[in-house]
Amino acid sequence: MSRTNFDTLLEAGCHFGHLKRKWNPAMAPYIFMERNGIHILDLHKTVAKIDEAAEALKQIAKSGKRVLFVATKKQAKDVVAEKAASINMPYVIERWPGGMLTNFPTIRKAVKKMATIDKLTQDGTYSNLSKREILQISRQRAKLEKNLGSIADLTRLPSALFVVDVLKEHIAVAEANRLGIPVFGIVDTNSNPNDVDFVIPANDDATKSIEVILDACIGAMAEGIEERKAEKVDVEAAGEAAPAKKAPRKGGKARAEEAEVAE
Repeated sequence: MSRTNFDTLLEAGCHFGHLKRKWNPAMAPYIFMERNGIHILDLHKTVAKIDEAAEALKQIAKSGKRVLFVATKKQAKDVVAEKAASINMPYVIERWPGGMLTNFPTIRKAVKKMATIDKLTQDGTYSNLSKREILQISRQRAKLEKNLGSIADLTRLPSALFVVDVLKEHIAVAEANRLGIPVFGIVDTNSNPNDVDFVIPANDDATKSIEVILDACIGAMAEGIEERKAEKVDVEAAGEAAPAKKAPRKGGKARAEEAEVAE
C-alpha cells in the first residue's frame, strides 16, 4: 500500500524544482525534465521515497523513540508545528539553536532554566522581587519558551531528524551527520542529497507540498505509536493470563511424581 500517489503530489505542486541555474548536480537522478528554465522533479521517485521514509519513521515511532522536526522557513513553520505536536514529537521552528545536538547538555540546561523560573512563580519567590526584576525574568522566560518550548520534553538526543529544506537547515543537518543521527529530508533541486539518509525529492517552498508529504510521514508514525500501545496491552494481558496457565502443568508434574512414589 502506497502512502500517497502521483496525482496527490502533482496537485500539491511537489514536482516544481528551482531554476535550472540554481540546481545541485547531485539531484540529477531525481529530475524528470526542464520546463521554461525550471527543473521538474520525477514524482514517481518521490512517491517511492515517501513510502520508504514513512516506513522507517513508523518503525522509529513504534520502538518508542523520538524524531525531531526542523523547519524554520515561513511556509513550513506552522504546518510542521501542528503535525509534530499532533503525535507529541519535538520540533524546532524558530532559529536553530547552534549546538542543539552537538552540545545537547547546554540546551538541556536552558530548558531546565524555564522549569526553574516556573517554580519561582509558583512558590511565591516572585513576590519579593521588584517590578523590573519580574519583567526581566518574564522576558527571559518568554524568549526561552519561543525558542525551546517545543523541545522541553526532549530529555535525550533524538533518534532521527526530519528536515524541511536541507539547504536552509544545513547546520542542523551537519550536526546530525557528525553524531550519526539519521536525517530525513525534503530535498529540492538546489540542495545536496548526499548528507541526507532518507531523501524525499520535492518542492520545499510550497506549504501544500510540505503538508502532503508530512501527512504521509506523520500518519505512518501515528500508526507506529498505536501499534506500540496495542503490543503493550497484549503483553500486559499475556502477563496477567500466564500464571493461570502454569497451574495445571505444575499439578501434572506433581501427579507424575506421586505415581513414581506409588510404584
